[in-house]
Amino acid sequence: MTNVDDAEGSGEEEHDEVLEDEQGVETTVDGPTIEERDDTEKRETAASASASTRSASSDADSDSEPKSDSQTATVGDEDDRYTRKKSVLITGCSSGIGRATATAFLHDDWQVFATARDTDDIEALAEAGCTTFELDVTDPDQVSRAVERVVDEADAIDCVVNNAGYAQMGPMEDISTSDLHRQFDVNVYGPHRLVRAALPHMRAQGAGRIINVSSVFGRVSFAGSGAYSGSKHALEAMSDSLRAEVEEFDIDVVVIEPGPVETNFADRVGEELPETERSPAYETLYELYEEMRLIGGGSGGPFASEPDDVAEAILESARAPEPPARYPVGPLAQYGVYARFLPDTLRDTGYRLLRKLV
Repeated sequence: MTNVDDAEGSGEEEHDEVLEDEQGVETTVDGPTIEERDDTEKRETAASASASTRSASSDADSDSEPKSDSQTATVGDEDDRYTRKKSVLITGCSSGIGRATATAFLHDDWQVFATARDTDDIEALAEAGCTTFELDVTDPDQVSRAVERVVDEADAIDCVVNNAGYAQMGPMEDISTSDLHRQFDVNVYGPHRLVRAALPHMRAQGAGRIINVSSVFGRVSFAGSGAYSGSKHALEAMSDSLRAEVEEFDIDVVVIEPGPVETNFADRVGEELPETERSPAYETLYELYEEMRLIGGGSGGPFASEPDDVAEAILESARAPEPPARYPVGPLAQYGVYARFLPDTLRDTGYRLLRKLV
């Protein structure tokens, strides 16, 4: 007969087992002593702690491992706007300031979108590396498409240069209302259309630069420049308001104020003068204008700036971290800065003296 005393209780309480061998001899198998049980518990606790330490170390190593390819790509995508070429949309690039500006930005490694009403006039810019297409700033649909094209191809529109414009010169009496409207349509409404189309994208980007090319005539007005000066005064006033409105979005607005520039701009103005209804009463004024044009610029005048001088100012205003509100270019532009503070009577006296010299 075999007597087996089963262990009673739970794991921490054990009893000796009494067994009979095959010969019927009772054999006593002693259970672990209290000291042995304590040693066992200590070893188990140490082993558990070691396992926990290895697990924590493994988790830490996992956290320090390089990110996967997909994570790296995501970070790279966010950095695209800092590594890609900046984009600029320039209007009126057929000649003079516009062409020089497109070339300057291109040499500075910008992605240049150069536009003109006639794409034949900007073929050389296309061959040089600019993206060129037709843009008439008086056509709202063309303006919208131009901005969308820049955003689609460059992923952003970083800078807009409103350069397209012309000068309608002549006495106010000789300028028809339709001619005055056309002057403002190109020089004022055109930039306004382009700004409205570009601003939502610039706000979404969190940055942008709008550069409006004005003139010394945006500071002061002379006899015979009423229509042109009126348009440039309006452009400068709009620019001042816009600058305050978009500053909180990190969008800067800059005005470029050239004096006379050695381009065919002034020559084209001279060609358009006969198209106005020239009243005999103002013949002296027309003669005075011709004399001032020859002295000031457009035909090699001593005070004329080069288109590259203006282009350099435009590029500088686009690159400057905190650009000034205005960039006068040329000696007569500097005169315009000071002339606006002269008393009206003094300016009127100066004009009367000039008229006597003709």
